[in-house]
Amino acid sequence: MKNVNYYQQVYEVTRLIPEGYVSTYGAIADHLALGSARMVGWALNQLKGLRGDVPAHRVVNRKGELSGRHFFGHPDMMAELLISEGVDVVDNRIISFDKHFWHPSEHLDIT
Repeated sequence: MKNVNYYQQVYEVTRLIPEGYVSTYGAIADHLALGSARMVGWALNQLKGLRGDVPAHRVVNRKGELSGRHFFGHPDMMAELLISEGVDVVDNRIISFDKHFWHPSEHLDIT
């Protein structure tokens, strides 16, 4: 991912989160080894929810909460997208978060 700006790196990692799984802002920041969870959030917020092939709905906070849900046009859209992929969501929080959690560093080569 050399010669690619930070936002593009965030989008590349986010595209790799499999359907039915979620990652966190912090896990993506850790994997990229630059920036912070907040910077990942800023990058994804630039998408304003749904944009192209970046599944921003699959990125949640460290507690499994849908903290970015207000950027999807309708506050229930993020939950609806996750539910359609088989992720259980109740009160804007992932149920069985550990079961659905995907950490990029455990699945991607960091070279």
